[in-house]
Amino acid sequence: MSLCGWGMLLQAQQPLHQNKFRQLGQELPTPNVYRNAAGAPGHAYWQQQADYELDVLLDDEQQRIYGSGFITYTNNSPDALEYLWLQLDQNVRAKDSDTKKTQTGTLSENMSINRLRQMHLDFDGGFKIEYVKDAQGKPLPYTIVKTMMRVDLPQPLKPGEQFRFQTKWWYNINDRFRHGGARSGYEYFKEDGNYLYTIAQFYPRMCVYNEVDGWQNKQFLGRGEFTLSFGNYRVRITAPADHVVGASGELQNPEEVLTAAQRKALEAAKTANEPVIIVSEAEARKAEKKKANKTKTWEFYAQHVRDFAFASSRKFIWDAMGVRSGDRLVMAMSYYPKEGNPLWERYSTRAVAHTLRVYSKYTFDYPYPVAISVHTDRIGMEYPMICFNGGRPEADGTYSERTKYGMISVIIHEVGHNYFPMIVNSDERQWTWMDEGLNSFLQYLTEQEWERGYPSRRGPAYKIVDYMKGEKSTMTPIMTNSESIYQFGNNAYAKPATALNILRETILGRELFDFAFKTYAQRWMFKHPSPADLFRTMEDATAVDLDWFWRGWFYTTDHVDISLDEVKWYQIDTQNPEIEKPLARQEQAGQPAYISDIRNQADIPQTLTEQHPELLDFYNKIDPFAVSILDKQEYERYLNSLDEEDRALLESDDHYYELHFSNKGGLVMPLILEFTYQDGSREVQRIPAEIWRMNASQISKVFITKQPITAITVDPFLETADTDMSNNYWPPRVVPTRFQLYKQRLQRENAMQRQRRAEQTQKAQSKAGNKTEEKGE
Repeated sequence: MSLCGWGMLLQAQQPLHQNKFRQLGQELPTPNVYRNAAGAPGHAYWQQQADYELDVLLDDEQQRIYGSGFITYTNNSPDALEYLWLQLDQNVRAKDSDTKKTQTGTLSENMSINRLRQMHLDFDGGFKIEYVKDAQGKPLPYTIVKTMMRVDLPQPLKPGEQFRFQTKWWYNINDRFRHGGARSGYEYFKEDGNYLYTIAQFYPRMCVYNEVDGWQNKQFLGRGEFTLSFGNYRVRITAPADHVVGASGELQNPEEVLTAAQRKALEAAKTANEPVIIVSEAEARKAEKKKANKTKTWEFYAQHVRDFAFASSRKFIWDAMGVRSGDRLVMAMSYYPKEGNPLWERYSTRAVAHTLRVYSKYTFDYPYPVAISVHTDRIGMEYPMICFNGGRPEADGTYSERTKYGMISVIIHEVGHNYFPMIVNSDERQWTWMDEGLNSFLQYLTEQEWERGYPSRRGPAYKIVDYMKGEKSTMTPIMTNSESIYQFGNNAYAKPATALNILRETILGRELFDFAFKTYAQRWMFKHPSPADLFRTMEDATAVDLDWFWRGWFYTTDHVDISLDEVKWYQIDTQNPEIEKPLARQEQAGQPAYISDIRNQADIPQTLTEQHPELLDFYNKIDPFAVSILDKQEYERYLNSLDEEDRALLESDDHYYELHFSNKGGLVMPLILEFTYQDGSREVQRIPAEIWRMNASQISKVFITKQPITAITVDPFLETADTDMSNNYWPPRVVPTRFQLYKQRLQRENAMQRQRRAEQTQKAQSKAGNKTEEKGE
């Protein structure tokens, strides 16, 4: 069945400042030789490089990191630099940190011990800088400003020059549970007296210097993450001899730190179709019981990365398998304590491998030699080639469905961060959404390729509805600095991920979107993109003006609520009296009776004309719906005045529907309409968002159909995040909401525990039944 639409009726134009389709001229920076108007790096694009040679000692007795090393900084900018800025992120845990000073809180009658412990926290986890020297060992003047350190140069560093200097430092490693949670730190296992270390931000790191911000030296308060330059790392980590160490980069000295059996297993894992155990649970349990007094030094080399992190513990089980990414063999690996089994041995490395395959399909081949997932409880944090992930089973080995899928999802998400921002290296300190939002979007695509019906938390439009319809005073636009965001997870993760999914499914279509998104990823691979580069590339690669979309979704807190307010149904008056007059008679007969007329039938026994029929005249007796000879002649004359095309239109028997819509949420979106016809068939009509361009508040549109419409639904596939579906139907439909009566919740067992209890109950009942039968005999 065909369906065509008439154009939008003329609407009064809006003032320019209210026009939701005006271009993002003032909001975006002016294109230049560094970043062009197409969203690509310009012909004069440059970026700095910072190379590191580090020696690190992990003190397992005092839980400290001791470090020293050299940094070689290359000035590729056109500017002479008088000083260098470095990040001292551990100072967020210094006793006098701004993070502690600006932390707000309240008291209540019921306070948890953990909360009180945090209030009394007196931990000092800040950097202790012992020296900063040039390459020859001469002291350099430096100034520590909270979480930043300025190193003053002997003379300006000219364009194209390098400066090599050295630092030495140490700090106390924080307990992630007792010291307020953190991206880096240790987990202590009281049962066996061992530690599991996940170590990051452990060294002074160079700030980014670029043409957008100059030095990006915005203080670290704990939320806005990191902005870092690319470079090469050679890192030597000295740890207890019975520890297993995993890190960013490739292990350079396996002969010195691995047994022959472990090296053989690692080699076999390269071509294996499933994870191969390198260090078994039995080996890990044995190491837990006897702590080594000696140390080993593990050496790693990581090329073209923006950061470095590592994990170390004698508790680690280690498995690995090879994954092809383009022409490269990548080792997908997992490190986890026995407390992570059976989940981790079964799923972790497979989730790593799956993530690499799917993300590479939508972006670029994974360029690094390894991808590692490390387990420690209740965390999710990413670094080049390595990430730290939660998802722990119960002590009895069972786990809930939520734990299982939560674990798989966090691994996908954190491994996915290798692409954004470890390779497509956006400014996390300024724009959290540029990595978290894009990564959450790709996480959703990857989850759906893991399992049909995968319970993804973010991505589908309907899952963002509760947030979008919330109180506006508790929201900020996506384009808000990381430290100033309200509802961090919804704003920086869920909303941008949903926006991209809507862009892919509803606005551009999958093929066009995927091409543009891959173009963006490949343009900015190993570079530093800004939001404008993403926005411009998506338009440049699709030939679709998306300024209205970026404005609405990223620069406002508007929501989607498109209401179908009115439906008017018309048919052409054929002017054929033999058709129109019977229809008019039928319509009049179908009109409801007025209440007074109904009551007058009983209350007025006889009217005057009923008493005196002689008062009735011509007008009382004529049938207005009777067809006369004159009616027929007039109709014939009218038909003869029409040409063949007009006559066919008159006799078409089409149905005309005038639909009126209002935009109650403020966010303009395409109209997706589903029409249900009299014969039960359905048709979907997709109308671009530009239908709102002359009036973003109210519009009307006419549709022509071959048969009557019995129902209309707006957004039938839940693809626009419409926050109120009750006004999306014609005829109006009451959308039910169920309420549940409940008593105070009891602690629930997971499904595995319930099944075990059911089996035990069944067994006990069977046993009791057998005893009863024996007594009966």
